Amino acid sequence: MFGNFGPYLLFVVPPLLLGMWAQWRVKRNFEKYSKVGTAAGMSGAQVARRMLDAEGLYDVKVERVAGNLTDHYDPRGKVLRLSEATHDSVSVAAAGIAAHEMGHALQDAKGYGPLVLRSTLVPTVNIGQRWGTWMFMGGLLLTSFLGSQLGIYIAVAGLALYTLVAVFALVTLPVEFDATRRAKALLTEHGILFKDEMDGVHAVLNAAALTYVASAIQAIMQVAYWAFILFGRRR
Repeated sequence: MFGNFGPYLLFVVPPLLLGMWAQWRVKRNFEKYSKVGTAAGMSGAQVARRMLDAEGLYDVKVERVAGNLTDHYDPRGKVLRLSEATHDSVSVAAAGIAAHEMGHALQDAKGYGPLVLRSTLVPTVNIGQRWGTWMFMGGLLLTSFLGSQLGIYIAVAGLALYTLVAVFALVTLPVEFDATRRAKALLTEHGILFKDEMDGVHAVLNAAALTYVASAIQAIMQVAYWAFILFGRRR
């Protein structure tokens, strides 16, 4: 019925829609709980600093970074960077996000295996993202227009490179889930949030976790789609 678009609709469109829905959930929940203040009245930066100090991570800096939802932990510089909406806000959403990023700092300090592996994969994944697509498409063009066997080898190499992106996305899942688990536990353990304030944290962080699931599915299905195109053509 859908002709040549059938495989694309099967492999690519559903994960894309899932990713869009996940991003919408993150934005909706963040906006909702950004308007809900905490009883402690601590900003995201203060939450992060208090939790870091409580865990003995005095060497980790907390900095403000431009952008929206650009919060991240830099293991190389030992810096926890919070977006402006998180760094200065005294909301439940800000506390949850700051705690989540602090969870990554704690993973780094404890040598958490999946985080170490993910950090190791970063340079290779950058190559895969940059060159994998071009090599795959270029190889297909060489095969289509010149009938070159070399094109097949180039396309396979591109597919292999891009597969690293899917591997990275899968490794990211336990890293993010564990950081969220640590964040939720420490927020109440250190008396930063009351239990009735945790509903907002659950909503924000669970929505964020779904975006990583969607990214992993998208990467896997992209690899599957390219493999279908490549080996389907050969048959």
